[in-house]
Amino acid sequence: MMGDRQIIKGCAKHDRKAQKQLYERYSGFLLGICLRYSSDKAEAEDILQDSFLKIFFKINEFSGTGSFTGWLRKVTVNTAITHYHKNLKYRYNVDIEDFVSSETGISSFEEDYFTSDELFNVLNNLSAGYRMVFNLYAIEGYKHKEIAKMLKIDTNTSKSQYSRAKAVIREKLEELRTMKVNYPADNR
Repeated sequence: MMGDRQIIKGCAKHDRKAQKQLYERYSGFLLGICLRYSSDKAEAEDILQDSFLKIFFKINEFSGTGSFTGWLRKVTVNTAITHYHKNLKYRYNVDIEDFVSSETGISSFEEDYFTSDELFNVLNNLSAGYRMVFNLYAIEGYKHKEIAKMLKIDTNTSKSQYSRAKAVIREKLEELRTMKVNYPADNR
């Protein structure tokens, strides 16, 4: 079993054995990232494949000064953004001032109240734009100005879509919570 440095050097030389080890070591981690940015597993697998192609061809760009997993994550997120742009059918801009929040009044949910599958389904059912902005802001930690530049949208649109995504998530979690309270036997 090779270490990361050996794998990186091997991949830089297009060594198939090193590429295979890189894939086996990181494909699960990177697929998880792809799933957050896609509408289904097939789309996530397409993004993953494109990500690995970029990783294999651009591995020389990894400077070695930062985290290798961080570099892999960045390549994968950027690939997901590229995929989003290629498949974007409708784009619209809404200023944040035009948005009135539809808060549900729920301040918080109990920890561990929802399963990871339930949370994944709620996030996965967001529209592509909302899901993209929510993931980039809430999970990856980008600022709205950076997101706007990456997605080629206005900063206020990023803020608006994030705000709307949170409202939709709250609404869906409240519906799910209500179902669990009213029909506990169905949620075993």
